[in-house]
Amino acid sequence: MLDCIVIGGGPAGLNAALVLGRARKKVILFDEDKPRNRVTSESHGFITRDGIEPAEFKRIAHQDLAHYPSVSLNRQRVVAVKKEEHSFLVEAADGTHFTTKKVLLTTGLVDVLPEIKGVASFYGKSLFSCPFCDGWEMRDKALVVISERSEHAVHMAKLLTNWSTDVVVCTNGTCDLSDEEKVLLAKKKITVIEDEISELRGENGQLQTIKFVGREEIKRDSGIVMTGFTQATDFASSLELEVNEIGGVVTDVFGRTNQAGVYSAGDHSIAGPSQLIIAAAEGNKAAVGVIADLTDESFEQKN
Repeated sequence: MLDCIVIGGGPAGLNAALVLGRARKKVILFDEDKPRNRVTSESHGFITRDGIEPAEFKRIAHQDLAHYPSVSLNRQRVVAVKKEEHSFLVEAADGTHFTTKKVLLTTGLVDVLPEIKGVASFYGKSLFSCPFCDGWEMRDKALVVISERSEHAVHMAKLLTNWSTDVVVCTNGTCDLSDEEKVLLAKKKITVIEDEISELRGENGQLQTIKFVGREEIKRDSGIVMTGFTQATDFASSLELEVNEIGGVVTDVFGRTNQAGVYSAGDHSIAGPSQLIIAAAEGNKAAVGVIADLTDESFEQKN
């Protein structure tokens, strides 16, 4: 029987597998290689790895894991996780079954883009979701915040002033900012456009123009688009895990969920910024939680 199966090969799953391997736990890391950051060419904010290509980050991580013989990598999708009396039965896409004491979910979230013509062409290239990840590359450019929620629009516009003095907020005709919010943004010469967006235009993934219904187009170089989120898998539902208001799995500080033996880490659970370094740290903590629980259980077993 395995000690833990980690489902999801992003930074949280990779770091969790590393910590588990260093504790000599028998682990399989399942990774179907569909990371959330596959739309971008670089990852930032991770010391010693700033600007690294996501694929290169993963290659180096796999190289690190290869030092630990109790950790193995399975490059396919997990299709089912079933709770048994004292363990879990995990089914892979090829029909193979594995039995494990613990399950750590690091499958992450999937971004749901607003229904705006052309937006997908620019996402990850000149439109991003995290200013801390990509703000430096947007410095001194003509920026836009596209958000259909007023509180997010204001918050993100304020943040972007760290990188540019030329910021426009577009609400796509779905929400109206209050007079107080508009006055606050106007102090930094941030324009608010509440008209519906008809299309985003540009070339080779680089935004150039935003067209509206009922008003003149504007020129923008880059910016932030606020996305929705959905779980990359349905394990949270099938395992009856508690989720928060944005759909992330609720855990304690060490990744424990409301279901004994099931842990969660990374974007799958994080309610704050979705950053590489944060996800990796959450994976580390969840692995510590798994190891601590396995250790306690080993002392509770009857001889």
